[in-house]
Amino acid sequence: MKRIVVLALSALLSIQGQAQLLRTTVAQGELEGVEEQGLVHFKGIPFAQPPVGDLRWKAPLPALPWQGVYKATEFKAKPYQRSQGRMRQGTPGMSEDCLYLNVLTPAKDKEEKLPVLVWIHGGGFSTGASWEQNGINFAKNGIVYCAIAYRTNVFGFLSTPALSEESRKENGRAASGNYGLMDQLLALRWIKDNIAAFGGDPDKITIMGESAGAISVAMLCQSPLAKGLFRGAISESGGNMVPVSHYRIDNNSVRDVKGSEAYGQAMLDRLGLGKKKLKDLRKLDPESFMSDSAAFSAGGALWPCYDDHVLSTDAYVQYEKGNYNDVNVMIGTNSDEGSMFTAFLGGYTPDQYEREMITSFPDPVWQKKFRQMYPGADEQEAFDAHSDIFRDAAFAWPTYAWANLQSGRTEAGKGQGKVYMFFFDQAKSNFFRRDRNAGRKFLTTHAAEMRYTFGFGESRMAPGPEPRTADPREEGLTRMVLRYWVNFIKNGDPNICTDAANQLPAWVPYSKGTESVMYFRDGGHLAPVQNQAQMDLWESYFNAMRKQ
Repeated sequence: MKRIVVLALSALLSIQGQAQLLRTTVAQGELEGVEEQGLVHFKGIPFAQPPVGDLRWKAPLPALPWQGVYKATEFKAKPYQRSQGRMRQGTPGMSEDCLYLNVLTPAKDKEEKLPVLVWIHGGGFSTGASWEQNGINFAKNGIVYCAIAYRTNVFGFLSTPALSEESRKENGRAASGNYGLMDQLLALRWIKDNIAAFGGDPDKITIMGESAGAISVAMLCQSPLAKGLFRGAISESGGNMVPVSHYRIDNNSVRDVKGSEAYGQAMLDRLGLGKKKLKDLRKLDPESFMSDSAAFSAGGALWPCYDDHVLSTDAYVQYEKGNYNDVNVMIGTNSDEGSMFTAFLGGYTPDQYEREMITSFPDPVWQKKFRQMYPGADEQEAFDAHSDIFRDAAFAWPTYAWANLQSGRTEAGKGQGKVYMFFFDQAKSNFFRRDRNAGRKFLTTHAAEMRYTFGFGESRMAPGPEPRTADPREEGLTRMVLRYWVNFIKNGDPNICTDAANQLPAWVPYSKGTESVMYFRDGGHLAPVQNQAQMDLWESYFNAMRKQ
């Protein structure tokens, strides 16, 4: 009997030890989470007031205190968007009331001071949800995992002359748009102020994103409003270096505020809403804005803009001047980023390619150079050319320019932040190009790397089928990538590892012209920049544009 009592008491103490953080207290009040697989998950924590009604198209306001215990046990709705998309079982639909974040913690008490990862989802700034990725593999490696939401599409990035004028009267600056970026900033501030309640260290926060999330990471690294909110950044297929324009140049360019205002006003005009007052627009059902397909296309989507508040003009120039958040970064792209977008066109002909070359490069000199670099004489070449131009202009060159600018300043003693650059070329992860050209070298399409960074079965936005486990041939790469990412989040350096049995190939900081890019294909090794000739062409082209 005595033994039974002792065992029962021991079990109770064990349960209590595991559940110490099922409840915690943040600035707004007490929270209760739910235990999942030995971790504690706090879901749907409000970090801002609902951006609805009079708060639509306004900077987010901090969440208000609540009474009693807030049950943070269920995910909240995704940001309002055109379609539900792939919904995770047991998750809600979508709503403008979307400014919530999730915290998954392995901490047993609030004194642990564990490193923190903040995930920013992608989706072209038009779609996506905080809970699309499962950060369990990071949490099981001693990291407090946070996933944040932000307003997308028309609710996150609409800019109009009327909104800018309202901003001038209320805030002293004539700017509009970037509400989604302001949501990200407020979420980061909330995490900075409250993560200690979950056993996290507010001085060890790393931000991470893919696609539009990676572009967000790049913008946060540029934004003066993000200073001090994180110590490291991971950008998977992002960057923000294309010259500012009144118009979108490619899928990764950002308009100035005047161009963004004109685009937003034109969208409202197409919807028959252009003459309505702001107070009336704020009363409309969200569906009233969802029918304009042009605004939600990859090439014309509502994106952030340079408002001289959240974003200062021209990231490339700002980095040259040293005006950026000087933290260690891990940045890179995939070998076949563009094929996913080309495949969505349903086919691509030489005639289409010809028309786009004339439109994109009206100057005959530049047009000739790009034709030589990206030939499109037949359907296969045209498909490949469109894919590779998209890859290089939207993802590869902005990342390359970021690496050169930041590492160059650090090497010259003008900065401290190290750059760790990577390149994914894992053929088995392709789901678009393979059927068109099985022999092509470049086979890792957009988002495919997330199967390795999050783990197979945990990344619900990776293209193609969703296997729960990796192919045995890929298990080693999966483990390697996760260890590099975990090391970086914990130490700001992918190389630092306390496990002597699991040492990794040395990953040196990026330096232009050297073999300093970690090349992932059935393992990892250092290599020079891939597609160097293409990068040089885009560097020359964008520099020429910047001087116009």
